[in-house]
Amino acid sequence: MASLDLITIGRSSVDLYGAQVGGRLEDMASFNKYIGGSPTNIAAGTARLGLKSALITRVGDEHMGRFIREQLVREGVDVRGVKTDKERLTALVLLGIRDEHQFPLIFYRENCADMALSEEDIDPDFVSEARCVCVTGTHLSNPRTEQAVLKALEIARQSGGLTALDIDYRPNLWGLAGHGDGESRFVESEKVTAKLQSTLHLFNLIVGTEEEFHIAGGSTDTIEALRAVRQVSPATLVCKRGPMGAVVFEDAIPDSLDEGQAGEGFPIEVFNVLGAGDGFMSGLLKGWLTGEDWPTSLKFANACGAFAVSRHGCTPAYPSWEELQYFFKTGIKNKALRKDAALEQVHWSTNRKADWSTMRVFAFDHRMQLEAMAREADVSDDRIGAFKTLCLDAALRVSDGKAGYGLLCDSRLGRDALYRAAGTGLWIGRPVEWPGSRPLTLEPEIGPDFGGLVEWPIDHVVKVLAFYHPDDTAEMKADQEQTVLRLFHAARRNRLEFLLEVIPSKVGACDDETTAKIIERFYEIGVYPDWWKLEPMKTTASWANACAAIERHDPYTRGIVVLGLDAPQAELEASFQLAAGFHLVKGFAVGRTIFGDAARKWLAGSITDTQAVEDMAARYQSLCAIWDAARKAAVAAKGGQA
Repeated sequence: MASLDLITIGRSSVDLYGAQVGGRLEDMASFNKYIGGSPTNIAAGTARLGLKSALITRVGDEHMGRFIREQLVREGVDVRGVKTDKERLTALVLLGIRDEHQFPLIFYRENCADMALSEEDIDPDFVSEARCVCVTGTHLSNPRTEQAVLKALEIARQSGGLTALDIDYRPNLWGLAGHGDGESRFVESEKVTAKLQSTLHLFNLIVGTEEEFHIAGGSTDTIEALRAVRQVSPATLVCKRGPMGAVVFEDAIPDSLDEGQAGEGFPIEVFNVLGAGDGFMSGLLKGWLTGEDWPTSLKFANACGAFAVSRHGCTPAYPSWEELQYFFKTGIKNKALRKDAALEQVHWSTNRKADWSTMRVFAFDHRMQLEAMAREADVSDDRIGAFKTLCLDAALRVSDGKAGYGLLCDSRLGRDALYRAAGTGLWIGRPVEWPGSRPLTLEPEIGPDFGGLVEWPIDHVVKVLAFYHPDDTAEMKADQEQTVLRLFHAARRNRLEFLLEVIPSKVGACDDETTAKIIERFYEIGVYPDWWKLEPMKTTASWANACAAIERHDPYTRGIVVLGLDAPQAELEASFQLAAGFHLVKGFAVGRTIFGDAARKWLAGSITDTQAVEDMAARYQSLCAIWDAARKAAVAAKGGQA
């Protein structure tokens, strides 16, 4: 049995997408960074749909090359075939959305890494693992890359695998259009036609737009072009017709495109056509490689293409399998799919990356408490920043490169620790609330328009604490709800996950329904946190009610972490044992129980850096062990079901 469903081969780039829409590329002031290049997009798009996908390409030995590799891993793509080129840079593409018809783009591909792909990069054993090899036309434009493609195709055919071609004709990349004509989609060329036709017999499946079949068939009459392709290839031909969907021809080409097999279409508002073909190909391959008939495969393809044209970016726009099924069930609620809030929530939550099924978080985001300790010790607040770097040292010592560990740290007093934590593999949450504020106000760095979030790394999680209670006055609730709602939307706009912490017990009496009521209310106003941070409730009923409230509204939530409230370790152990019985509770986020004693002594100068780190690491490690044991016991009690 093949271990891979699909290997794609060819272009791999970093797409820098203009963030401003409706203007010239010349006038765009900021850009969003995504992975790009048709084979790379298809590998990621099919992985999102559940196929075991891999990519063969080259990237540079620099930051952009590492970005592509890391992002592919996050998407679930096998990167054994991604080679690092020590001499060449990763390709770049600058793109913009002018309107629904104009999409200016510039290819930066002079002697780029992926165009140095060679026969030596094609490992026969690796290629033989795949049930299908998919290539795109650009890599037939250069003798070196063509030989690599032909070698992979021959290996696939010899091992009984399927082969597919996405014609993906870009005149610019065949040297037929200037640097400023990157959006050009068709230039006649007998040379390109001859090159394509020399390889078409190698494929089981050939996919292209009408214009792409024009270049492959050597005629601007689509039927004539398809018949010319049929003369040299027995492949199944899939002709894309834009808003009219696509048609499949398995045998002879009829007199009309309308006589081909078709699938359900999805009439939606076009926002961005760039990457739509790669989304279409992803859905088509999902259907084809899982044995669906052509109408069903085209339904998948058309839907994936519809998602692509309705959103910003290429790969980020593609759906997960869960999202696709949700879409088929609910249908089109808003032709501008990106404005369908429910659909966008499913898209966001089912395409989040990284496994955080266990959360052991050292929370040293405390500001007010550490400032009070500094005053007690009669030292400057500058010392707090230095102490927080010791907290990070303790976290790194305990995590030791393993998964499931994280930290909460602020940037006002803990900036150095926060910056040092980047790239360590730790989950990183950052608080934005002004400590102790009620009604909720935010740290000045966030700004009155919440624009400060634009400066955050996208793997940082926005954490906000609200002292909120169902019995608050209407004015207090409205004030706090509006701040949380605005912050939630600002986080989403900046592609940041969001953690909402609520502590009702500090401002009112609580019963088994209190936290559940708060959770219900925030969902009611449209806040869908990726994470909830809840205080250690003392009854099974209170936890059950809270978890049920979350599951009713968001089946894809990341989960819950339990806070500590400066409780003694023995008290935390009891709360962990209770919380661990609920699968939505992924772990803890505890601070003063770990650092409180060390902070007072270190700020007072009675212990050294080493002693402080050792003390905090021991306490943190102990809490991790207590949580792990509690979870293990809970799973065992449920017969092994997490």
